[in-house]
Amino acid sequence: MTQGMGRHRLVTSSPPSSQDVAPQRPRLCDSKGSVTSGAMSADSVLPAPRARLTQRPGFWAGVAVAALGVTATMGAMLIRGQSGEPLPQLGALPDFTFTRHDGQPFGSTQLRGKPFVANFIFTRCPTICPAFTRKMVGVQDATASHGAGLQLVSFSVDPKYDTPERLTEYGERHGADFSRWSFLTGDYEQLKETIVQGFKVSMGREPGAPEDDLLSIFHGTHFVLVDDAGQIRGYYDSADSDSTERLIRDTRRLAQTGH
Repeated sequence: MTQGMGRHRLVTSSPPSSQDVAPQRPRLCDSKGSVTSGAMSADSVLPAPRARLTQRPGFWAGVAVAALGVTATMGAMLIRGQSGEPLPQLGALPDFTFTRHDGQPFGSTQLRGKPFVANFIFTRCPTICPAFTRKMVGVQDATASHGAGLQLVSFSVDPKYDTPERLTEYGERHGADFSRWSFLTGDYEQLKETIVQGFKVSMGREPGAPEDDLLSIFHGTHFVLVDDAGQIRGYYDSADSDSTERLIRDTRRLAQTGH
C-alpha cells in the first residue's frame, strides 16, 4: 500500500484502497525507494514516493503486482463491511504528547476512550493541504452528531514553522470546531517518529533542502481512523470520494459500537 506523491513532492494519493485500509496486500516502498508488495509488518510505512520512482526498472511490474493485491483486499473488505464484521485492527499507536494549537499538552492521554480521525498537514503548504483540510471539515460536519465523542487530530509535518498561534489561525480560517478538532505541533523528530513508526504514514523533507523550499516537504494524504483504545482501524485516501464516504460510515460505526 502506497501513498503516491506528486510535485510538491508532497503527495497525491494512489491506492492503498480497499477501505483503503488494505494492509493485507499493500504496495510498499522500501528504504531504497523501490516498490514491492506484501503483508504489512510493524516496520511497514504508507510512503509518499517521489515521481522519479516511475523511472526505476521494474516499477510498473511492482505496481501490477500491488494492484492484484489491492483488488483482492478490496473484495475482502467489502465482504467484511457487508457482513457486519468488526473493522480490522491494523496496529497500536505508541503513546505520544505534543502541543495543541492552544498551547496545551495534548496526546494519547487526552484521546484515551475516544476514537479519532488523524491527518497530516502544514499551514504553509502550497498544494494538497488546503484540499486535505477541507476534506477533514467535511468529516467534521458529517459526524457532528457524535460531538466530542469523536475527535479529529491534524499533525503538523512542519512544526518549526507551525507554532500554536499559526495552527490556531489556520484552524479558524477553515472553520474548525476546536472542541473536537486539535492541531498539533512539537519536536520534529518526535512527530516524525510518531507519524512514520506509529501511524505508518510517510513524512519528511528532501535532504539538504533549504528551510523555505516548501516543495521539499512530503507527507501522506490518507486519513487514519483510530479507535478508543489507540488501535488503527483504517486508512482512507483523501483524494477518493468513495474512500472518504467509507471513512464517515466507519467513524459513525466506531463511535456507536466501538468496533
